[in-house]
Amino acid sequence: MAFITILPVALFSQPGNSGEMPQYLFPEFSKCDIILKDGQVQPQVMNYNTLTERMVYMEGGKYYDLLSHILIDTVYMQNCKFIPYGKIFHEVLLSDKIPLFLQHKGELVPVGNPVGYGGKSQGATSYYLSKHELSPEYINIQIPPDAIVKANPVYLIRNEGEMLSFKNKKQFLAIFPDIENEIKDFIKKEHIKFDKKDEIINLVKYINSLE
Repeated sequence: MAFITILPVALFSQPGNSGEMPQYLFPEFSKCDIILKDGQVQPQVMNYNTLTERMVYMEGGKYYDLLSHILIDTVYMQNCKFIPYGKIFHEVLLSDKIPLFLQHKGELVPVGNPVGYGGKSQGATSYYLSKHELSPEYINIQIPPDAIVKANPVYLIRNEGEMLSFKNKKQFLAIFPDIENEIKDFIKKEHIKFDKKDEIINLVKYINSLE
């Protein structure tokens, strides 16, 4: 059964003349395996758009969104495992009693204006075209020259059947109030940084050892 007949898609335009596509998680599109819920394996050349939070595959020199999430069990891309969660995908960082996931999100922000000494003033607000105003077609075509894509990842764990998100130490500790002191000691001892994926994985492994 052909891939495109199994998974309906939406057509998108090709990237800008520069060939740069900073909205994607990986520098290049690569061969991936899509595992369907019926056990079929569908190979495709794909990448992940962090602005639209959709899987995008390339075929015939054009780019298509992967839309039939209900049929998909797992996507293996660049030695990473992704699973559908609603209309987006989460990377699986740890499979355990308390699993850990990563939601790859990107934000379009202005490059900024010169402020002296070679610095840039970016301001606190998002780019003048908000995410709600930008159509997926616009995002997939080309990033405006006066904007950049800023990574804004969100970590999630499933605890007692509930999916809970965190970005920093305070938010993480709030998830486990009963073992807060043990977690604080571990964070201090291991010098855990919440902007380091491997260190977050080790922290959740420690939580599982306590549970």
